[in-house]
Amino acid sequence: MTFSFYIAKRYLLSKKSHHAINIISGVSVCGVAIATAALVCILSVFNGFQDMVADLFTAFDPELKVVPAQGKFVPADADGLEKLKTCGDVDIYSETLEGNALLMAGNSQVMATIKGVEDNFEQLTDIDQLLLGDGVFDLGVDVLDYGIAGINLLKQLGLSIDYDQPLQVFAPRRGERLDLTDPSASLIQEELYLPRTAFRVKQNKYDSHYVITNIAFARRLFEKQGYVSSVELRLKPGTDIQAAKTRISQLIGSDYKVLDRYEQQADTFKIMQIEKLISYIFLTFILLIACFNIVGSLSMLTIDKRQDAITLRSLGADNKQISDIFMMEGRMICLAGAVIGIAIGLTLCLLQQQYGFIGLGSSSGSYIINAYPVSVHLLDLLIIFATVIAVGFISVWYPVRRLSKKYVTNS
Repeated sequence: MTFSFYIAKRYLLSKKSHHAINIISGVSVCGVAIATAALVCILSVFNGFQDMVADLFTAFDPELKVVPAQGKFVPADADGLEKLKTCGDVDIYSETLEGNALLMAGNSQVMATIKGVEDNFEQLTDIDQLLLGDGVFDLGVDVLDYGIAGINLLKQLGLSIDYDQPLQVFAPRRGERLDLTDPSASLIQEELYLPRTAFRVKQNKYDSHYVITNIAFARRLFEKQGYVSSVELRLKPGTDIQAAKTRISQLIGSDYKVLDRYEQQADTFKIMQIEKLISYIFLTFILLIACFNIVGSLSMLTIDKRQDAITLRSLGADNKQISDIFMMEGRMICLAGAVIGIAIGLTLCLLQQQYGFIGLGSSSGSYIINAYPVSVHLLDLLIIFATVIAVGFISVWYPVRRLSKKYVTNS
C-alpha cells in the first residue's frame, strides 16, 4: 500500500472537520453511481431489443445466405455454387429467386416481393412456427401454385386467410418498355392461390411485403429460368457459423458474398447500433457533469487539510506525494461510484428480466412484448467501467493539480 493511497483512504473514510465535505463526497459517489447505473440499464435495454429482433428474424432468415457480389441474379449451375453443394459444412442447400411484382385481388392491389423457394425451405428455416390458420406449408399441387403471404399484406388487400380465389400477379416482361395503350401486353400475368394460411414474423419488412411461393413459379414470372438470386444454407449441427462462413467464402471465391443473419439485416442492426452509440455518448456527458461534484469535494478537502499538508511535509513528504493524496482520493471516489453503479445497474436489469416491472404499454398485447427487454453483455460492462474510470480520472487531474499547487505546495 503506497503512502498516498493510505492517506487518501483515511481521508475518504474518516469524518472531516466540516460536515459538508462528507455530504459532498457522498453526493459525488452517488452522482457517479447513478450515471453508471444508467449506462448499464440503457445499453442493456438496447441489447435486449437487438436480441429480440434477431430472434424474430431467425425463424425466417437462413444461417448463411450466398448472394452475387455484382448484379442480382446468377446461373444456378455456376461453378462457385456447384462447389458449394459439396461443402462439408452445409447440411441443407436451398435455391431462391426474389423479385418485385404487383398483386391484385378484386379492386385491391399492392406491390410485393415474390420469394420463390425450393421444397426444402421448410427444413431450412422455422417457417412452421410462423404460420397462421388451418393450412400447412404447401407451395403447390398439380397445376396450382400456392403463395403464403405475410398477414399484413393480406390485410392491405382486404383478404382473409380463407380467401379461395386466385391472386393475380403481374411482373414486367424482360427488355420491354411499358405500352401505355395496352399495358397488359408488357406484363406477365400469373395466378397464385392461398393455401388457407399466412405467416407472421412480427416485422413489417416481411409481414407487409413478402409472398413465399415455389421457385418454378418465380422463375416463370420473372423469366429467369435456370437462375437464382441467392442460395440459402443451413449448416450441420454444431458447426461454428463464423468459421464456416470464412471457409465457404474462400471456397466459392470473390464473385459471391456470404452473409450471416446479422448481415442479412444490416440496415436494421446498423440503426440500432447507431442509436446505442448516441445514447452512450449522451450518458457519458451526464457522467462528466456528475464528476464535477468530485472536483467540488476535493476542493473543500484540499482547503480543509492544509494544516495536514504542512505536517506531512515536515515528516518528509514531498509536494508530489501530497498532491497525489488528493488525486488518489478523487480516483477512489470514481472507482467507488463505478462499482456501486454497476452493481445497481445489474440488480435493476435482473429485476426487469424476472418481473418486467417497466412495461411498454398500458394494455397487454399491444406490443410484441409487454415489458422492456434486457440483455446484459460483458463487453458493455467492461466498456462502461473503463469509461467511468477514464472520465473520472481525466476530470479530476487538472483541478487537483491546480488546487494542490495553490493551497498545499505553497503553504
